[in-house]
Amino acid sequence: MVKLTRIYTRTGDTGQTGLGDGSRVAKTDPRVTAYGTVDELNALLGICRLHAAGELDQALARIQNDLFDVGADLCTPEQDDPPFEPLRVAGAQVDWLEAEIDRVNAGLETLRSFVLPAGSPAAAHLHHARTVARRAERDTAALAATTPINEEVLRYLNRLSDYLFVLARDANREAGGDVLWQPGENR
Repeated sequence: MVKLTRIYTRTGDTGQTGLGDGSRVAKTDPRVTAYGTVDELNALLGICRLHAAGELDQALARIQNDLFDVGADLCTPEQDDPPFEPLRVAGAQVDWLEAEIDRVNAGLETLRSFVLPAGSPAAAHLHHARTVARRAERDTAALAATTPINEEVLRYLNRLSDYLFVLARDANREAGGDVLWQPGENR
């Protein structure tokens, strides 16, 4: 499917980049910002996986693969009658995240305060990834405000940040519990 014989092409030296449909846009284009943030999130999940094992590592590996689908979807503008069938995020990918959120959350205590992004190394990195997922969602929403996109991408990114939140809580459960916000504690 993908064959890279050269890593550098020199085609981006003037601040332009190619999209999945072959068109060229500025590297500052909202579409490039959106899939660039998704790429950043994917790299951060690689760091999370350094602190993961078993089911958590498998779930994060699946998400990393899905995030390439998200990037492929975002880098290929929507168009009527495309010359080839573009890769699009599917509702089933969102459904999997929702089922995983429900499964993990069922084993967690009810929240009685906001959670600080801290705790175990795995939890801290998962919280960081959650914030980058939210930024990816905001960047994608900004793109969607100006041009049509696959709505499943926004749904996926929204659920992903929720999933990363419950995964961070679960990682802290195994390490002694959530680090809770104490409102006004230092006044």
